[in-house]
Amino acid sequence: MAGSTVFRKVFALILAVFVDISFFHLSGLVVNHRVFGHLARLWVSAALRCLALTAVTLLSLRDVRPLVFRVIFTHSLLPAVLETGTRVLYHEETQCGMLADLRCWLMCAGASLAGALFWEITIPDTEDAAAGKEKRQEARVLFVRVLHLYRPDSLLLLGGLVFLTLAVICQMFIPFYTGRVIDILGSQYQHTEFISALLFMGLYSLGSSVSAGCRGGLLLCAISAFACRVKAKLFGALTKQEIGFFEAIKTGEITSRLSKDTNLMGRTVGLNVNVLLRTFIKTMGMISLMMNLSWKLTFIVLMETPITGLIQNIYDTHYQRLSLAVQDSMALSNEVANEVVSSIHAVRSFNTEKQEAQRYDDRLMETHTLRTRRDTVRAVYLLAQRLTGLVMQVLMLYYGRLFIRSGQMTTGNLVSFILYQSELGDNIRTLTYIFGDMINSVGAAGKVFEYLDRKPQVSTEGKLKPDQLTGDVSFRGVNFAYPAYPNKRVLQDFSLELKAGQMTALVGPSGEGKSTCVSLLERYYEQQDGEILLDNEPLKSYDHRFLHKKIAVVSQQPVLFSGSIRDNIAYGVAECSLDEIQEAARKANAHDFINQLEKGYDTEVGEGGGQLAQSERQRIAIARALVRQPQVLILDEITSSLDPESENKIQQALASCPNQTLLVIAHRLKTIEKAHQIVLIGDGQVQERGTHQELMEEKGRYYKLREKLFTEGNSPQ
Repeated sequence: MAGSTVFRKVFALILAVFVDISFFHLSGLVVNHRVFGHLARLWVSAALRCLALTAVTLLSLRDVRPLVFRVIFTHSLLPAVLETGTRVLYHEETQCGMLADLRCWLMCAGASLAGALFWEITIPDTEDAAAGKEKRQEARVLFVRVLHLYRPDSLLLLGGLVFLTLAVICQMFIPFYTGRVIDILGSQYQHTEFISALLFMGLYSLGSSVSAGCRGGLLLCAISAFACRVKAKLFGALTKQEIGFFEAIKTGEITSRLSKDTNLMGRTVGLNVNVLLRTFIKTMGMISLMMNLSWKLTFIVLMETPITGLIQNIYDTHYQRLSLAVQDSMALSNEVANEVVSSIHAVRSFNTEKQEAQRYDDRLMETHTLRTRRDTVRAVYLLAQRLTGLVMQVLMLYYGRLFIRSGQMTTGNLVSFILYQSELGDNIRTLTYIFGDMINSVGAAGKVFEYLDRKPQVSTEGKLKPDQLTGDVSFRGVNFAYPAYPNKRVLQDFSLELKAGQMTALVGPSGEGKSTCVSLLERYYEQQDGEILLDNEPLKSYDHRFLHKKIAVVSQQPVLFSGSIRDNIAYGVAECSLDEIQEAARKANAHDFINQLEKGYDTEVGEGGGQLAQSERQRIAIARALVRQPQVLILDEITSSLDPESENKIQQALASCPNQTLLVIAHRLKTIEKAHQIVLIGDGQVQERGTHQELMEEKGRYYKLREKLFTEGNSPQ
């Protein structure tokens, strides 16, 4: 196998050399009549050689490294570049330009290989480079998706593009008329031509300014509309996710996606594409005008482009690597600082202040060293860029003087050319930078699309909405483990029946699965095995809104939202009258304290209900559950924050709903003595069940648990 691969590579090399020499020889047989025709044929020949070598390489080899294509590209174009440069700079023909000279071919091949070797040493094709290519491919796909999201703003974008084009065209002609004014002043002065040139300069300046302002206004409107629309779509997608998603993802990350990343997505098209198109159009227009002024001088100026690109690539490779190293080093330094500060008692106890200070200092020195290397790379990059620009300016001025003396240019043309050239370098650097910024912006879009595309693991697509609901609940062979701990089962073959019109109490030690039953009934999670039925129908078959209207939960730590008491009690109910709100508040023993407030039901509760006491928040939460008139009511450890009087009144109110299924989770065992069924849960299974009297007579785990609480607190609370 290895021998076959080597043979294929040798064969491909011989074939490529034969094809290239043949094309090189044929190109030398072309008869030239004019200089420009000669150069045109030269570049066409170079393009044909490049295509031929590429085709031979792809047909002969299966896996071709990018380095090979760089050699082919450089080797094919080098003779054309050499001949063109010689004609422009020295006005003479090279000895090997189009001649079928083996020495010339070997010289070009050697130079191409040397350049490729230099590229390989300074910018090797590493796994990071391959990953970068994959990232760019993904960025292109994401960019198209972002464009689709901009469809509603297409008119704004189209208008912005039109004004952008007008602004660029007007701006490009200003340097041209600047040179025209200089020519008029330098030759025999003609007042009419002078005024005409100034008038055109003023009109183009005004047109550029007005068009740029209109372009900016339209694009900013499009960006604002886009950001609002994407944030709304993302928020809607997030609210449909299962509870396990929010437990796995940090709140800060979610809010960052909603605020920061959506704004970055807007920049992808609204700002970056705006800058990209404006710069690209300006660059192409400037090159065209520069070619019109002097194509020879334009060739000299464009020699800077590949040199600048090479310097930029070398800089990006090393600077990004060092920047990542600096970030990692800073993270380690912060980790040491956080660890010491959070464990300062242990540090002080073991007298290790100096050791920890030295450890932190070592991290800082490592960061300093990496920063020095990174800044040195940037300094060398800036030096190389400025030296390249300076050399190009010197060459441009030197040959510009020669062209003026030979009558090929005027002084005004040279001034216009210099103005174009000064902007051209900035435009090329902007194009290079904006591509990287677009990749970063589209990367943020990828994180947003990840959430937009995510399907909730707990389906909410049920359609069942029966007119009558009894309220019988059944757990049948349920197995469940939380997504964060898939190997630790909380419920194992769990079975339980909740009868309509009866009160069922779940008791047992903490962490045995009581609250998990509530979470499954609320469909916060999906069980791995078994069924949970409501009136003999699976919970997932019910309409999401209908289900959560018929099953209401009051937790130990109720959540209130900023707004009035009225808004919090009616939360989630589309149409709710004040009478219904007050009736629910009376059942929850909240009506009296609400009326004592200055604004009554219109009193603001503050963020998280912070303006109210814990027991008051609890009673409002109970009223919020009761106003929905649920068929199944779940009270999860609510009595811990209620006084006995409120607890008794609430129990009496609940007893007035004979057809309601009531599930209570409590540690105060005295509050559940009247339950129709008491279920003791342990190890994720039902250990005991029965009435209070039956379980006390069995003297099992429930009896021991009650006796233990009685012994510790002198009351079975």
